[in-house]
Amino acid sequence: MSDKKSDIFERLRNGETIPAGDPQAYKMRDASYATKKLLLQMNNSSDPAEIRKILGQITHSAIDESTAVFTPLYINYGRHTKIGKNVFINFDCVFLDLGGITIEDDVLIAPKVSLLSEGHPVSPEGRHSLMVGHIHIKRNAWIGANATILPGVTVGENAIVAAGAVVSKDVPDNAIVGGIPARVIKTIDEI
Repeated sequence: MSDKKSDIFERLRNGETIPAGDPQAYKMRDASYATKKLLLQMNNSSDPAEIRKILGQITHSAIDESTAVFTPLYINYGRHTKIGKNVFINFDCVFLDLGGITIEDDVLIAPKVSLLSEGHPVSPEGRHSLMVGHIHIKRNAWIGANATILPGVTVGENAIVAAGAVVSKDVPDNAIVGGIPARVIKTIDEI
């Protein structure tokens, strides 16, 4: 178990579960409210450059001018999200990023996609603890409309996640997955 005095965000990035009642838990809510202020500005803008600029403030990283974001986009923290070049994020997506989200270059994200790097234990006694797992969307992947990617999942290079899929396990490179829970339907080379 880690030193409770270490920063809660560092512990989250390291994949640690944050127990209910953690003395630093308030910092997660405070950071979320600060992000919400920026989201209000970003989601009320129609200027692509302004959207990228504010998203860069939320993520604390530069958003390349080749990346397009159709708002609204909802993020609970932001600093644990990294977005590559030539990424397209369509309307009404949700990113819960306390566990970390990496979106590599050339990724397509359809409307209403949820990238959820956070969850809770199954046991009722521990349910108010926060469990995290880094989500990694590799180069040239396509995430279909209303798909949900759960904590700890890597979506492989060139992979496709079908609309409405719930992805709880890693997706191989060049695979097409769909369903609940998502499973491999075919590979790109089979088409």
